[in-house]
Amino acid sequence: MRISLRRLFPLVATAALGLLLAQPLPLAAQQLDPAATEALATTLKTLMNPSQRSAAVAGSPQATAIDQQVRSLTGSEALTEEFYALALDVFSDLTQAAGGDITKMSEMLERGKSDPAGMVALLSPQTQERLRQFSAKISDRK
Repeated sequence: MRISLRRLFPLVATAALGLLLAQPLPLAAQQLDPAATEALATTLKTLMNPSQRSAAVAGSPQATAIDQQVRSLTGSEALTEEFYALALDVFSDLTQAAGGDITKMSEMLERGKSDPAGMVALLSPQTQERLRQFSAKISDRK
């Protein structure tokens, strides 16, 4: 059975939203100045570290539920790590698209749950391709 982007993207969007809400980022709209760019890079590095991410997940019931869904979908630690890397790419693309405005990012992610194709169109071509490749890997695993 093939998992379509339409079915996969809402989970990626939910995971990205969960990551967004779990991290202390500025709440006001802003361009990504050097300080914001550095803060984003630090956040992304922290979230890509499995032990640091586990600590953040453990502190949030919402993040725990998302992590359980991800692990159920992926079925392996390698695919789980790849999923989170993909969610962070989505997060990074949306941060750029929203100019660092957390409210806009949240709105974009919520819209992405009901309009995955529209959301995917906002992503960089590289992230779109990674999303397609990941969808194929999950489908092949089933």
